[in-house]
Amino acid sequence: MPFIEPDWPAPANVVAYCTTRRGGVSRAPHGALNLASHVGDSSAAVAENRERLRLALGCEMQLSWLDQVHGVAAVEAQLQSCPAADAQWSRQPGLACAVMTADCLPVLFCAQSGDVVAAAHAGWRGLQAGVLEATIAAMATPVTQLLAWLGPAIGPDAFEVGPEVYAAFMQSDTAEPAATRACFRPSPDRPEHWYADLYALARVRLARAGVTRIYGGDCCTYHDSARFFSYRRDGETGRMASLVALRPGD
Repeated sequence: MPFIEPDWPAPANVVAYCTTRRGGVSRAPHGALNLASHVGDSSAAVAENRERLRLALGCEMQLSWLDQVHGVAAVEAQLQSCPAADAQWSRQPGLACAVMTADCLPVLFCAQSGDVVAAAHAGWRGLQAGVLEATIAAMATPVTQLLAWLGPAIGPDAFEVGPEVYAAFMQSDTAEPAATRACFRPSPDRPEHWYADLYALARVRLARAGVTRIYGGDCCTYHDSARFFSYRRDGETGRMASLVALRPGD
């Protein structure tokens, strides 16, 4: 099963991966490794894909899933339920925090001390509302200890947004509006529309929260159809998973 491994200087006991669309059993338009149960795919195919992922990670690894709602709630990872939240954290070895995306930005976190990890689903709504800041707070560790990796998301040349998105970010940033404004480029074809850079917006939010070691942010789900699902490109489609865990047995 093809994985993307974050290029970040995480501690040796931290494992992190992002799936691609390859390696599963789902049929078009969800083919092949769709991991989401809410997109119209066969439940049997999703179950098989999730089991293949678990086996690829190793028999000692378990995955904690969320019912993602584009909010800011950050919860402790668990196996017993699938809470409505958009971020989760774990101090339990072998329990992976997973978030699903198909254009939204997945952000993985770990502490340099190697005792806590987290994953956040940051679509524009959650990003603007503060899901990254909520995740950092939930990890309850000194912010100077944190590393963040920005996983595959829609790139700045593909994410055109309307005036309501631009206004929402600008209205919520009274401390340093110039930094947020620089993350938007006016559309040359549609008045009052903008191209938004989710990666840059996340870097602004993370840096303002005190996270200085930020990695990743060099993919585009929209333009790389061979590897990634993209809701903006395809409409009905599957979801990838980005996950991070403390290595079992450590």
